[in-house]
Amino acid sequence: MTRGRFIAFEGGEGMGKSTQARLLAEALEAQGVATCLTREPGGTSGAEAIRGLLLDPPGEGWTKKAEALLFAAARADHVARLIRPALQEGRWVICDRFVDSSRAYQGVAGELGDEIVRELHNIGSDGLLPDMTLVIDADAAEVDRRLTERDGGLSDAIGGRAAEYHASVNAAFRDFSVQEPDRFALIYGSGSKEDVHARVLEALSPLLDEGR
Repeated sequence: MTRGRFIAFEGGEGMGKSTQARLLAEALEAQGVATCLTREPGGTSGAEAIRGLLLDPPGEGWTKKAEALLFAAARADHVARLIRPALQEGRWVICDRFVDSSRAYQGVAGELGDEIVRELHNIGSDGLLPDMTLVIDADAAEVDRRLTERDGGLSDAIGGRAAEYHASVNAAFRDFSVQEPDRFALIYGSGSKEDVHARVLEALSPLLDEGR
């Protein structure tokens, strides 16, 4: 059986990643491609439990290192119990966030460093990387509007961090796409969801053509 493909959507808050991941999964299913749509942190019962701890932390919250360890633990369970088995079954895995979110949020904006995040990923998930990582990057004004509509002024523990933190996250994702062009594609995320979806399909066309 041919191994499935692993596609991750990345980007900062309000970029439309979840919508585009869902639209891609629906488009693939319509073409007869067996697909698994998942998210991080989450995707398995254990990882979803850790998600709750991360987005609504107890007490004073987590230290930077503890937060990175929790993300890595959730990802390890997700990879072992869902992602690798699905790929081995020949399914395409579409994931809303993966290790590059940890690199951007904890490694760059959180100042832990890329080396530490990558080492945790190597230990927990054997260094698994997506076949293609799609970074959604929309105009700031449009992102602000989306976040207001989505959250109504309320955010989780990570989404509610300072504007400077999120600016650093967004810059990190852009840098990744420049530094690793063979794995990343930067997708202009402004406009209608249908327009963005068309850009996603265009970026994925080489992988899609391989499967035909």
